[in-house]
Amino acid sequence: MENIVIGIEGTVGAGKTSICRELLKKIENSIIIHGGEIYRAIVYGMIKSNIKNTENLDAYQIMKKLGIEIKLENNETKIYMNGKKIKEKELQSKQASIAVSEISNIANNENLYKFGKKLIEEYRKKYNIILSSRDIIKMYPDVTYHFFIDASIEERINRKYMQYNKEIPKEQIKEMIEKRDKLQEKSGYYKIYPQTKIIDVTNCNNVEESTKLVLENMKETVVNGI
Repeated sequence: MENIVIGIEGTVGAGKTSICRELLKKIENSIIIHGGEIYRAIVYGMIKSNIKNTENLDAYQIMKKLGIEIKLENNETKIYMNGKKIKEKELQSKQASIAVSEISNIANNENLYKFGKKLIEEYRKKYNIILSSRDIIKMYPDVTYHFFIDASIEERINRKYMQYNKEIPKEQIKEMIEKRDKLQEKSGYYKIYPQTKIIDVTNCNNVEESTKLVLENMKETVVNGI
């Protein structure tokens, strides 16, 4: 039986990463590819290296120039730059979050998508893949399932507020989410395809409930404990 690829996209702050990690516990022989973190690492590296010229920017070439590598650790991809692991907290910072949405609007992602497709195909030979990324259908049309996770703006603000340890006021988080939503829509990252299943997790009390909605919408796979 061929290994499957579960594509997880969604609005800012809807809980995509948490759902992916819960799915990892449920899906046999699975790994998570954090596609979004690859792009965040590129932007993070650009900020650290003071690369400002983004006209005709080739995202993949910048990735190579910065020495960014993807390694599999504990069934999740981790990002390294020049041999040093980049902490998830740094990739998820407010500065990186806004910058990645802005740069994705003007960068050329064609070669990066080719790299992403090759990476997925290599891992798929051995594992079931939980893919957290943007523009999944465009990058990897052969995805088995494609889910778009959504929640109300109020719920997303609350989740980001907790993610940032209540250190950023909710008013600022709301502005950040609305700005990123507009940039993501402009980039075409919120596009719904015929095979896309929209999962609204607004009324879910925890990640387990959100993940259950995803699993209920999957037609067939080997799932532990379900």
